[in-house]
Amino acid sequence: MNKERLWTKDFISVNLSGFFVFLVFYTLMATLPIFVIDNLGQQESKVGLVVTSFLIASVLIRPFAGIWLDTIGRRKILIISLVFFTITTFIYPFINNFALLLLLRFAQGIFFGLGTTATGTIVAETVPATRRGEGMSYYGSSMILAMVFGPYLGINLMNHFNFHILFFVCGFFAIISFLFGLNIAIPKQTLKAKTRIQPSQLIERSALPISITAAIISFGYSGIISFITLYAKDLGFVEVASFFFIVYAIFILGSRPFTGKLFDRKGANIIVYPGIILFSIGLFVLSSSTIPSIFLLSAALIGIGYGSIVPGFQTLAINTAAPAKKGMATATFFMFFDVGMGIGSYVLGIVQAKTSFQSMYILTAFSVLLTGVIYYLLHDRKQKSNPKLEKTAA
Repeated sequence: MNKERLWTKDFISVNLSGFFVFLVFYTLMATLPIFVIDNLGQQESKVGLVVTSFLIASVLIRPFAGIWLDTIGRRKILIISLVFFTITTFIYPFINNFALLLLLRFAQGIFFGLGTTATGTIVAETVPATRRGEGMSYYGSSMILAMVFGPYLGINLMNHFNFHILFFVCGFFAIISFLFGLNIAIPKQTLKAKTRIQPSQLIERSALPISITAAIISFGYSGIISFITLYAKDLGFVEVASFFFIVYAIFILGSRPFTGKLFDRKGANIIVYPGIILFSIGLFVLSSSTIPSIFLLSAALIGIGYGSIVPGFQTLAINTAAPAKKGMATATFFMFFDVGMGIGSYVLGIVQAKTSFQSMYILTAFSVLLTGVIYYLLHDRKQKSNPKLEKTAA
């Protein structure tokens, strides 16, 4: 049988729109810690607040985003979010106060939450159901590429130019994201009637087990995205820091063509459990880095591990929801994912300030191992009693 077509114009456009949103996100995540310390004169313990304020806003808006996607429409929410995400990006060059930076991060987090919930929902609807695991894996790859090029570009711009140039480049990327968003022909949608929002509508219950699991894994990953630049600086590996994400990408992208297909053919477990083990080992290796080669080895292990897990989790969250609730399922997944990362950035910042980077990364390694237990208890055990669970509503 011929496979249904995956690489359509709309699938490519939504991937590129999401890529440039995440490119801005990861460029700022890697460089704002240095900006906060060197330009705004703040202590390292406050760096986590830059991430936390952003993600709190994202968390608060995601449940409403899921409802609005189903009642107002995918296209309207996508375009509105991209417009205001672009506007807030262009405000960064004018920030000279830490409190104002936190306020701006909160505002941008709202539109980031709206936009990424929209693209995550749209991409799931533009791919054939029989290739959804593969399609979501490729969509995840676009985020991984942003995770690589963002820090690499940001660190180099920061080292060779200044933050004003860096911020304006981010604004340019936001404009490109908006243009690709305009190019997406979103599948025809039957809108739900607008009613008063009830608390029960803010979370898709079917997606809760895997979303809670994702929150634990993102807690562990927050130590990478929030502090890897500062850790490299502490080790004297400043020039190596940008290559961490390049090595990360090489290994994750090399595995992606296989992991998505394995998910569709064999189920989630064959991806999730090995991914958790490799991610944990990578964090232990990172905590003991004394030379650049060990530092980069950890990037390879983390890339294969973490990079395999998250797209699988997102696909499970979407597959367990009814067709009319996939927007809410996506919102629920990202809401819990952002909660984990926001709490992690704040808590791990305090841990690092009171102990060391090495101790902090050992803690994250154990938190990732805990994910395997949570995944088994909340999802795998239930799935084994109902083998059709992963394919529900696919």
